[in-house]
This record gives sequence, C-alpha cells and structure tokens, in this order.
Amino acid sequence: MANERTQQAGAGPAAFDQLKAADLMERAVQSAHVQTKADVIASMMIEGFGGVPIIDDRRRLVGIVTEFDLLAALDQGKRLGDLSAGDIMTRTVVSVDEHTDVRTLLYVLQTNHVIRVPVVNRDGLLTGIVARRDVLQGYLASRG
Repeated sequence: MANERTQQAGAGPAAFDQLKAADLMERAVQSAHVQTKADVIASMMIEGFGGVPIIDDRRRLVGIVTEFDLLAALDQGKRLGDLSAGDIMTRTVVSVDEHTDVRTLLYVLQTNHVIRVPVVNRDGLLTGIVARRDVLQGYLASRG
C-alpha cells in the first residue's frame, strides 16, 4: 500500500472486517477552498481527480466539486474563471467518519454510485479520502 495510507495488521476475512475508513484512506487529500476558482479546480481534475472536496477556513468539509458540476456550469454558458467552488459545488456531500467500518463503507460506495468518499473526523474536518481501489487494496492486504 502507498505510504500515505495506514497499514493494517492481521490476515484473512476477519481482518478485512475489522478495517475502518481511517485504515484505508489516503491522507494526502487534494482539496480546494470554497473560494478557489472553478478553472483551478478543473485543472486539478485533469491531473486525475474526479472530484475535489471543498473545505472552509477550518478545513471543515462543506462540499465537493465533480466533473459533472463543472460541465453543468459550462453547459449554462458560464466561464469557469468567473466562478468559485462555492458557486458550483454540490453541498450535500456523501462522506464517512474515520471510524466507519469497512462493510458500511462498501455500502456507502455502492448505494451512492461513487468512486471515492471524503473522510471526516467527529468535528467534520476533512482528514482523508477513500476510493474503491483503496478498499480492494485493504482486502488484498488483509489476506496476508
């Protein structure tokens, strides 16, 4: 696993079931401030990020900007350089807590049809992001 992720101990299916979001998440999250211009976020996405978590001054998760949000703005004839993340972000963010167990995490990913979910602590501060592939890596690592 990448060295930015927490390493898991143990082996087998029981070990997999013990994993939490904090065990699987990428801690070096590419995020943007609510005032970041939409064209800057578009540049971030071209580098491989399909969704960028949006944070406030305290690092509290307040939204997410996806490719869909950017395309919707373009479709409405808007210029991305004239918009901030706060103007176009999705405010209802699918996220999980650091202590969310892996089975609940699987449910959240599948039922919401998302590739990755932001991870927050109990204060709502962004602490990481978990992608589907991170869960698969956790499963493979748990087998020993």
